[in-house]
Amino acid sequence: MLTRKEIEKQEEALLAPYATKSGNTKGRLHKEKEHAYRSLYQRDRGRIVYSTAFRRLEYKTQVFVNHEGDHYRTRLTHTLEVAQIARTIARALRLNSDLVEAIALAHDLGHTPFGHAGEDTLGELMSGHGGFDHNSQGLRVVDFLEEIYPDFPGLNLTYEVREGIIKHSTPFDKPRPYIPFESDGSPSLEVQAVDVADEIAYDNHDLDDGLASGLLSEDNLNKILLWEKVSRQAKGKNHKMKKKIERSQAIRALINMQVTDILNNTEVMLKKLRIKSTRDVRNCPERIVSFSKEINSLRKPLREFLLANLYRHYRVIRMSKKASRFIRDLFNNYVTNPEQLPSSQRAKLNFEDKHKIVCDYIAGMTDRYALDEYKKFFDPYERV
Repeated sequence: MLTRKEIEKQEEALLAPYATKSGNTKGRLHKEKEHAYRSLYQRDRGRIVYSTAFRRLEYKTQVFVNHEGDHYRTRLTHTLEVAQIARTIARALRLNSDLVEAIALAHDLGHTPFGHAGEDTLGELMSGHGGFDHNSQGLRVVDFLEEIYPDFPGLNLTYEVREGIIKHSTPFDKPRPYIPFESDGSPSLEVQAVDVADEIAYDNHDLDDGLASGLLSEDNLNKILLWEKVSRQAKGKNHKMKKKIERSQAIRALINMQVTDILNNTEVMLKKLRIKSTRDVRNCPERIVSFSKEINSLRKPLREFLLANLYRHYRVIRMSKKASRFIRDLFNNYVTNPEQLPSSQRAKLNFEDKHKIVCDYIAGMTDRYALDEYKKFFDPYERV
């Protein structure tokens, strides 16, 4: 029978010396008895999947708000795609895939409704009250806001998963210093694997959704060398493919190309930097799990294309501006009239700053719930 102790022995025998082993964990915030047949990171993964915050990701925006269409990515589908890519990277590099999956599934738990527009607006509104970013909010969710267990708040995740949440870093996500995690140096290779997986998923799947929506033109995209290369590769000798299939195959080829580059370049970096242990990883000032210079130079025009033609498309800007108004009006309404908060939130007013309570409440909303609340407050014909 495969017990937790046997899983830990397998990790020691099979994983790379620079991988994070569950038997070497720094532990949980609250001491509790561990499971007999699951590793600590497997247990964390389960706790995340069963959390309320994880379920809410289904109705939180990636780029397109929920009512724009049923087939666009949401925070939940994006999260699952990140986890799939990150697992592939972890297994090939002999990292701890259970830890990688747990971090990937948790990395967006702190996101607001309406994507980055919601986060930016809450950041402005909370500027005098501790600020706001979704990494810190994600850690707050798993440490305090989830209510499942009778003996402690939050999910009581391991240090290593919590570190992955707070140190999550991409061009869109810049972690703030957060004690005690900053004293531990650079993030683990498992955290780094999730970060690059998030980049790959974000770019390629926004590209896919942008083309499907008609906001992006494939004629213009064909001028980008990287897209032209994978598109030609996907088409191969079959010139009778449906456009939808051809696009899907090109996206698939693009993801595969980037993952393969990550694996090859990381192997080079491990040797170049003489990484032999987790301590070597912590002491290394540069990212080890990373793209090669060649692929990065090819990715740059594609990312610039997405920025100019998708994220700054007038329809996306309109959605973002509307979302910002929804968040701002809800926030000001609750702060000015906290008696309008649900009883579960009002009960916290006795021991916590009302701005933080309102921020937590709004950040936890789905797009759909935020829109419903907005209509209840500001549409005179909507029932309250």
